Amino acid sequence: MTAYSGSDPAAEAEALAAFRSRIGVPGLVDVHTHFMPERVLRKVWQYFDSVGPLTGVEWPIAYRHEEERRVELLRRFGVRAFTAMLYPHKPGMAAWLNSWAADFAARTPDCLHTATLFPEDGVEDYVRQAVESGARVFKSHIQVGAYDPGHGLLDPAWGLLAEAGIPVVMHCGSGPAPGKHTGPEPVARLLARHPRLRLIVAHMGLPEYTDFLDLAERHPEVRLDTTMAFTDFGERLTPYPATELPRLQALGDRILLGTDFPNIPYPYLHQIEALERLDLGEEWLRAVCHDNGARLFGLDRRHFGGVQAPSQ
Repeated sequence: MTAYSGSDPAAEAEALAAFRSRIGVPGLVDVHTHFMPERVLRKVWQYFDSVGPLTGVEWPIAYRHEEERRVELLRRFGVRAFTAMLYPHKPGMAAWLNSWAADFAARTPDCLHTATLFPEDGVEDYVRQAVESGARVFKSHIQVGAYDPGHGLLDPAWGLLAEAGIPVVMHCGSGPAPGKHTGPEPVARLLARHPRLRLIVAHMGLPEYTDFLDLAERHPEVRLDTTMAFTDFGERLTPYPATELPRLQALGDRILLGTDFPNIPYPYLHQIEALERLDLGEEWLRAVCHDNGARLFGLDRRHFGGVQAPSQ
């Protein structure tokens, strides 16, 4: 599966059901899916449409559907808990995005209530409001937001999230293009100040895979998500070093399934195929695709999709 040539949802759903049965999980927990206001999402899609002519790497959106159809597809694929990763690129957006996300979570019970933040006046107040209204996970995009995660205005918000035990999915690696504050060094400084912060490094930290593995080994609350890593597309951009696979296996209790749905240039199934072909064992796959996320977010295995209070 070297390029996206059209998805067959029925075939994907059947293959994903077989995968879940094979490894023995009741569903998938995907910590990195995107839902956001339609006008914002369409601007994101416009960006990916423009990437090909600029970089020579085409990025067709595999699931360019209306919101209701995208939710239905995730459910059909057996994804029983997912997120609404959304992020501001300038001041004044985050609180509005959080309001939208709260409404989306209220009408989409299998979506983990997601929120975001930006270094600006009032950030502590709207982060606290989001937490008190039930936010389960936050998104921070260092590349798009072009901010230092150690910015002083964010410090109280990080402290609040660390105290509440709410995970933060952070795009902090320098791929697909480096930003002023991307890379492991700003994150290392943040963790030195807030070691209890439950940080999920998006995309396995692409392309600084080894550096972010180092951080995870030093900080027990650091996790990594698989988003686009190990896929044919990701391997063409930045191959994951085979020498690091033993470390990846050893950290199996802190690796989480992420996909970037719907903004991926290949079928959803391919992310699962890419993980399976690593040949790290069914126990590792069960942990990554279900158990780690279910434990982190307090999901009840017997009544999968029910949301409990997060473990502290």
